[in-house]
Amino acid sequence: MQMNRWKKRIGYGAGDFACNLVFSTMASYLLFFYTDVFGITATVAGTLMLVTKIIDAFADTGMGLLVDRTRTRWGQGRPYFIIGAIPFAVFTIMTFIVPDFSMSGKILWAYITYCLLNIAYTVVNIPLNTIVPRLTSDNHERNWLVSTRMICALIGTALVMTITTPLVTFFGQGDTQKGYLITMTIYGIAAVFVFVFTFMNTKEVVPPTVQPGKSSFKDDFKGLTGPAVIFFILNFLYFGLFVIRNTTVIYYFTYNLGRTDWLTFVGLFGILSGLPMLLLLPWLQKKMPKKNVLLLSTVIYIVGDLVIYFGKSSPVLLIAGLTITGLGIYGIFGTTFAIQPDVIDYSEYKNNRSIAGMIAAFQGFSVKVSLGLGSALVGVILKMGGYVPNTTQTAKALSYIEISFIWVPLAICLLIGITIWFYKLDDKRAEMDVELDRRRALVNQKVESHNAVNL
Repeated sequence: MQMNRWKKRIGYGAGDFACNLVFSTMASYLLFFYTDVFGITATVAGTLMLVTKIIDAFADTGMGLLVDRTRTRWGQGRPYFIIGAIPFAVFTIMTFIVPDFSMSGKILWAYITYCLLNIAYTVVNIPLNTIVPRLTSDNHERNWLVSTRMICALIGTALVMTITTPLVTFFGQGDTQKGYLITMTIYGIAAVFVFVFTFMNTKEVVPPTVQPGKSSFKDDFKGLTGPAVIFFILNFLYFGLFVIRNTTVIYYFTYNLGRTDWLTFVGLFGILSGLPMLLLLPWLQKKMPKKNVLLLSTVIYIVGDLVIYFGKSSPVLLIAGLTITGLGIYGIFGTTFAIQPDVIDYSEYKNNRSIAGMIAAFQGFSVKVSLGLGSALVGVILKMGGYVPNTTQTAKALSYIEISFIWVPLAICLLIGITIWFYKLDDKRAEMDVELDRRRALVNQKVESHNAVNL
């Protein structure tokens, strides 16, 4: 029994490992790739990332509606791991091709390929966000599924941050364009095999209390609740924090600290330092409300951020700060995603609507807009500071890099703390479980009666 649970946990979590092979590269390296390898300015690259993310955000809505209306013998979400795997790999590779075009042609190529990559990501990621309530009705097991997913995402992110630069150097042999293309080809192909593994090791066994049927976007929209809106805002804020932090860490350690030799270490240690928090989250979420866990995580991150700022000249304090921020950011990450099954269940409980896809779609919308705005904001801040690639930066440029790496993330953490203060579902969880179990039992009785009549 325990072996089957871990098989399901790892199978589910592996899907996010595959997503993060590419997602974390986009978040951490794509702006740098566009400005220093592809050859476009930070402002153009930031605008590009914003526009394509907004376009893709609308694709999330369509994908969510599609998942809610999907009925197959493999479930509602699982089939899309197979359907989306190869396009995801193809568009990953295309995004990191540097064509021999004019500047206008290159910008157009970047817009098209990055937009297609984001849509392919939507096809595999939206179902990953919807199926937890269908894998089990046990809340503690759901927390373990989410934590396992976060650990797999962390491993994927750590792998990307650790080996991407060495792989680019190894395969490029002085040709950075070639190095990035080969590296991303490897990531894309690996993701295909991992998505197949996820499909084979998960099974949707918990039916919704409301069977999928014909309904309009307006009808599904009415099923959204106040806690769902809070969930969307948390995703918007967290992923803004994520992309700004991961994008600017390269600039901060390269130019402000002059420690390019630390980049691989920072990528590995700054991320893996969050592993203890992810392992602790199921226990913490069992002992205290998720609201309190998230508040605790934001405080931890802010403390770590300040340690990095005040200890910038001390390697020991830098390591301590990276450790503390790693614990904080992954506490925020894991708890935000652990809230999602509760929000999905609450829509069934309160409004009698099975809209896991709709909720995942708006979550994806908020994430994509956040990633776009976050990348664009970094580009704007760098431009305001007078940043010039591959040269010694002015004092003004260095101060603006510091603002984007230290103070913008700290402000976002404060906003996360304010937002979660209004979350109230922790107190309703037990009542929801009793009612939803009753409704599922009725659904099963109707199905059994229908089958008996047909026999």
